Amino acid sequence: MTEALTGLTAAHDGILAMVGDVLTATADFYDGLGEPADPHTARRLRHLADEHLGVIRSDLAHTRNALADRHAPHPGRSICTGEIPANERERSAVCACPPPPRALPAPPPPVAAGLRR
Repeated sequence: MTEALTGLTAAHDGILAMVGDVLTATADFYDGLGEPADPHTARRLRHLADEHLGVIRSDLAHTRNALADRHAPHPGRSICTGEIPANERERSAVCACPPPPRALPAPPPPVAAGLRR
């Protein structure tokens, strides 16, 4: 999980940094369109990139750091009994956490009986 969160939160080449770049580029594009509402849209996009995305990035980076410091196995991960080479990079491909319980699909709503004409 820490690797996935690192990929999201990396300052220069993380996914959230790329989303911020796209929002900023879109704001720049809106600045040049010339319609009355375009400056507002550009400001809103910059606000999303600068404020909201920054909060998300900061919270996820904090979560990633806290998780990385725990150094404990996940309590739901099954103990692997398979033969796995010591140099195998991704042991979870062989010994993964048990799948989450499947939710049953919701039944369709009852058909309303209406008056016939």
